[in-house]
This record gives sequence, structure tokens and C-alpha cells, in this order.
Amino acid sequence: MRCSLPHLPCTSLVVLFLSVATVCLAADPYVFFDWTVSYLTASPLGTRQQVIGINGQFPGPILNVTTNWNVVVNVKNNLDEPLLLTWNGIQHRKNSWQDGVLGTNCPIPSGWNWTYEFQVKDQIGSFFYFPSTNFQRAAGGYGGIIINNRDIIPVPFLLPDGDVTLFISDWFTKSHKKLRKDVESKIDFGAPDGILINGFGPFPYSSELASGGFPYGTINVEPGRTYRFRVHNSGIATTLNFRIQNHNLLLVETEGSYTVQQNYTNMDIHVGQSFSFLVTMDQSGSNDYYIVASTRFTKSSSSPKATGVAILHYSSSQGPASGPLPDPPIELDTSFSMNQARSIRLF
Repeated sequence: MRCSLPHLPCTSLVVLFLSVATVCLAADPYVFFDWTVSYLTASPLGTRQQVIGINGQFPGPILNVTTNWNVVVNVKNNLDEPLLLTWNGIQHRKNSWQDGVLGTNCPIPSGWNWTYEFQVKDQIGSFFYFPSTNFQRAAGGYGGIIINNRDIIPVPFLLPDGDVTLFISDWFTKSHKKLRKDVESKIDFGAPDGILINGFGPFPYSSELASGGFPYGTINVEPGRTYRFRVHNSGIATTLNFRIQNHNLLLVETEGSYTVQQNYTNMDIHVGQSFSFLVTMDQSGSNDYYIVASTRFTKSSSSPKATGVAILHYSSSQGPASGPLPDPPIELDTSFSMNQARSIRLF
């Protein structure tokens, strides 16, 4: 029996060719990044110290990609010790050797480079990357990952007017190398010296700090508009409570899963967690407002409570943020935190 191709008119051949061409052109795109990881000098708590930056930024650049994109990041290690970057929450299907943790990756030696390549297959949401070895995360080296929906995938809320990424983290004036030695020697490094928001310093809880004139991070907003705040606890040991003075936090997503939408006045965010909130600028806007991150479950009474602040600045503002900071939950009330976590439902 002889098989033969059916006769196709010219028009059918043209349609077939265009269909094949369309499939070829619709392949998932590649995006390329070149990063240099190096030490920077900063004074987030008033003491000059080394922090780890990427391309001169602290925190590092944001990877802003879309579902199914292929991400290629060439990392040059200019630190004086080996480095691994891990992509917290990225699934790495069939390529776990790109995950940037010991056991699947060899560290990048000082002065060398390594190219990470992975696909954000079928993922959406808010994540972050960070150094995974040598206690380097205590010195920075972290940054955000935003995975946007493809156009054909609906988002279960109205598109916000803007997108804000915030990193809240405990911070120590000791170097990450000294902290590492303390841990290896079984020395408790204790309560943090301060809390940072996007790399900026603490609320002036003492006259010594107040006289330092520390700059705060500033988030500029327009009255009446709604913004998506992606908040990551990028610290090493401390649960932090996040809140914005006189504003509600509408939880909509956590680490790649949409949630049943609920309003909160504050949220406990544990180390490594990421949450997305919609925040509507529904105040008068005659002055600025405090964005606050404060410690939870720290039992040290010998040092001042560490609290980080940033400024929510309305374009119509006529004055600085004022008044007391919004109240946190009771410091050692673990039941509050547990019940709050239980209240979150995935969509």
C-alpha cells in the first residue's frame, strides 16, 4: 500500500506556512541580565560597614518577568569569598542545579562568574533572591522577583495604579563574617541592632540615633490611587510586624498564590515570607504617613526595641509624618500571629 500526501491548494499551503511561522514566533522569550556582586560601604545604622550590593545597588535590582519567560543571569562574584544566589520560591522544574544552594550548585569562587538559567514555568507572584551561604544574607545581596501574569491569564483584582517592592529586615552592626563566627561558636547574636526598610535605617528611638539625621526610604503616591505593595522579610532571624499608619492592607497574594481578599491593619511577616497587599491612598493626604516594621518575639529587654520606618509621601502632602507610630501586637503574643496565619486562605 502506498501512502501519498493529499493535494493541497496554494491557499491551504500559505495558511499552513503562516500557522507554523506563528507557532515558531510564539516561543517563550529569553531575558538576559549581567550582575556584578561586590561590597559597598553604607551606614544604615549610623556605623560605616560593608554591605553586599549588586550592580552598585543595595537592595539589588528587581527581576521583573512574565510567566514562562526564560531568565538568564550572568553573575560575577567580586566578593572575597565564594557566593551562591538562590531564587526563593522559583520551582526550577527539571533544572534543580540552578537553584543556588549547596548540594545542587558549587559556589562561585571569588573573581569568577556563573550563568544561572531557569524558566518561571506556570508561576506568578512575588518572590526574592538572596545569597544562600556564608551568612552573606546578613549583609544584603538580596532583591525582588516579580512574575507577571500573561495577558490571557486574568488577575482576580483591578489592576493597581502602581507597584512597590519593600524589603524589611533585621540588621546588625557586626559584619556577616563576625556573625558567622559567633554562630559557629554557638554564641547567640541576640536581638538585632536595627530594622531596615529598603536598606534605610531605624526610627529614632534614642537621642543618639535622632541626632544622626538618618534618611528614611520614601514611597511617593497619588491621593485616591491604589498601589500593590510587595513586602518581603529578607532578614536572617527576626519576625517583623508590618503596618502603614492610617491605611488598611488588603492581602491579595503570597508567594505565587492569590488569596481570598481580606483587610488587615498589620501583618506578621516571618523570615523568608513574601506578601502582596493592595493599599488605597484614601487619607486626606495633607501630610506624610509612617510605614513601619518592628520586631516580634524578641525577648531582649536590655536593648531598645528595634523599629524601622519609611515614609509614605502623598503628592499633596504639606507636612512630615507625625504622631505616634501605629501600635504593634503584643510583643510576645504568639497566638495572635498563629491565628492571623490561619486566617489566610488561598484563592
